[in-house]
Amino acid sequence: MRSQALGFAEAAGLTPELRTLRPRGLWRHVPAAWWPRPLAAIAPEGIAPPLAELVIGCGGKPAAVVAALAPRMRAVILQNPRMSPRKFDLVVAARHDELTGPNVLVTRTALHRVTPARLAEAGTLWASRLAHLPRPLVAVLVGGTNGRFRLDAEVGGRLAQDLARMMQGDRVGLAVTPSRRTDPAVLRILRDTLAPLGAFVWDMTGDNPYFGMLALADAIVVTGDSVSMVSEAVATPAPVMVAELPGRSRRIGLFLRGLLADGRIRPFEGAFAHWPVEPLDDTAAVAAEMCRRFGYTPATG
Repeated sequence: MRSQALGFAEAAGLTPELRTLRPRGLWRHVPAAWWPRPLAAIAPEGIAPPLAELVIGCGGKPAAVVAALAPRMRAVILQNPRMSPRKFDLVVAARHDELTGPNVLVTRTALHRVTPARLAEAGTLWASRLAHLPRPLVAVLVGGTNGRFRLDAEVGGRLAQDLARMMQGDRVGLAVTPSRRTDPAVLRILRDTLAPLGAFVWDMTGDNPYFGMLALADAIVVTGDSVSMVSEAVATPAPVMVAELPGRSRRIGLFLRGLLADGRIRPFEGAFAHWPVEPLDDTAAVAAEMCRRFGYTPATG
């Protein structure tokens, strides 16, 4: 959520001040839609003055707070606010949120901070560090178990075997990065299976290779538990293969089916695949539209 809000603000050419909203007391256990006084339900530093003329929130709890602030300033919410869009000046929601309205901007993916400039910088930084890996280079983005999908040792073992089969059968280089949600047992299985074959598997120490891997990859494999990771992957020039996980989510299913119909992703089946694609990213477009509606000067970079 932080990455989405920052990416949107940066794309608009704004210099944002980041505020993290922390519910206090019993309110942290109550859905934000039930808060009778949202501004009193969060720690005071989240809304301490001075506040800017524009507030951008992302997610359910911020939506309640942003709606309460709306009479005082321009209010923008990212993602489905789970309340009437009329409470905000602007709502930016993904098409899998199935939300429409005169003040709703619809994107094909989640917002993010993956830009051509950031990729170019990261590619320069990481080119020499990953130069020992064979080409084509496949970047692997690994998520983890959440409330909808399962990525435990059993599933991680199958993923590791599929990746090993691709390395050996297609002679590709492999760079793997876990996320904060990745089970340590899954990371251990990936490392023990793939590192002996020559793969780079980040151990979550030192510099984060994430943007460098996105920049340098000839293809990307990403687990299907995270809309954000898939969105960041398809913002690059590389074709993206999605590794299916046990579980179910209607929203993520709609999201993935949309990208599949667009030809931007394909299922990962244990083999290297390459097809012509273009980067898919609506972040700059919706940020520019916000600037147009509010009379701001949009970013030029």
